[in-house]
Amino acid sequence: MIALPALADQVINAAADPACLYGPIQQEILNDEAFARALAAVSSWPGYAPTPLVELAGLARQAGLARLAYKDEGARFGLGSFKALGGAYAVWQVLRRSAQAAGIAPDDADRMRLHAAGLTVCCATDGNHGRSVAWGARTFGSACVIFIHETVSEGRKAAIEAFGAQVVRTPGTYDDSVREAQRRASEEGWVVVSDTSYPGYRDIPKDVMQGYEIMAHEALAQWEARWGADSPPTHVFLQTGVGGMAAAVAAHLWRRFGAARPVIVLADPDRAACWVESLRAGHPVPVHGALDTLMAGLACGEVSELAWEILCTAADGAVAVCDEAAVALMRLLAEGVDGDPALVAGESAVAGLAACLTISPLLSGASATAFGLTPQSRVLVFGTEGATDAELYHQIVGAPVPHQPAVSQNPEPLP
Repeated sequence: MIALPALADQVINAAADPACLYGPIQQEILNDEAFARALAAVSSWPGYAPTPLVELAGLARQAGLARLAYKDEGARFGLGSFKALGGAYAVWQVLRRSAQAAGIAPDDADRMRLHAAGLTVCCATDGNHGRSVAWGARTFGSACVIFIHETVSEGRKAAIEAFGAQVVRTPGTYDDSVREAQRRASEEGWVVVSDTSYPGYRDIPKDVMQGYEIMAHEALAQWEARWGADSPPTHVFLQTGVGGMAAAVAAHLWRRFGAARPVIVLADPDRAACWVESLRAGHPVPVHGALDTLMAGLACGEVSELAWEILCTAADGAVAVCDEAAVALMRLLAEGVDGDPALVAGESAVAGLAACLTISPLLSGASATAFGLTPQSRVLVFGTEGATDAELYHQIVGAPVPHQPAVSQNPEPLP
């Protein structure tokens, strides 16, 4: 029987309401029409393919669950994470809207290239979002400046620079780098392409989140093709960060299933548990301090304004997991448990899975939990990144990255 560290904290969301309709506030953020546009665009790009949904039957047996499925995003567009769906699509939307305002048709390739060359996009990142924005900027012909905070690894910095972006390291945390990116953009006339939102900045993060929905759409299609539409997931565990990915998946599930949607549980690093604290308080609560977690992609102290407007009702609760749990899950996935295939997962990929297993019927030592996990539960989790820093992965897992698709430095040009 596998062993995992105990949860650091958990909270039930008192405002969660499965019967609540997906209303005008949520529709203004994410909706079917905008999702259809994003899916049509992204699925037309060279190299697009749905990432695999992997059944982890061995882990499910160990945890006392009926089913456990892991959406493996490690090969997404050769960039190593689901972020490729959001940042690059948002860059395209920035360019398209800007060109349209200038009277340029999207199919006028020569004028579009000239227009793109006059744009500079920027963002703050823990690594993966910046890589996607830099890839999109280089592909479409725009300049790019990426801001990283002081604990982002040199490997992730180099991966962003490989796409031609200027990378600026700033003091402080991710949230400090967000503010610095906005300050410099205001001074220089750059366009911020962020995956978090804040007062006065909402439109572009919607594009990013709309791209993320593609991952949920694929997962449900794959689930139904394998197990049928009459046995959908009962529980979905989602790692957070600022919450954009979690909100995008939750919104997709909400629109698809309505009141019959799965139980949605958020997973924070215990050293950056802004969603645990916000759901507990009933309003966004910033978490201060160093936010020094191994799960660097989730090291965020402030929730996204847009994500809050969806998850404040859609999330049934949140849990906080420690770095030791992430390390344990990375190693378990690399080995393959009880006949499961070996999987390469980065540090930020496994928080949702760690949360699920930590409160599962067998591994928690209880027959039921606050979130209703039972031996009949069917669980969906999202492995949001592969080994986006191969050296760090080797240090954690104790073995080099096996058979990981190389992160492409020269992806095919997008239309």
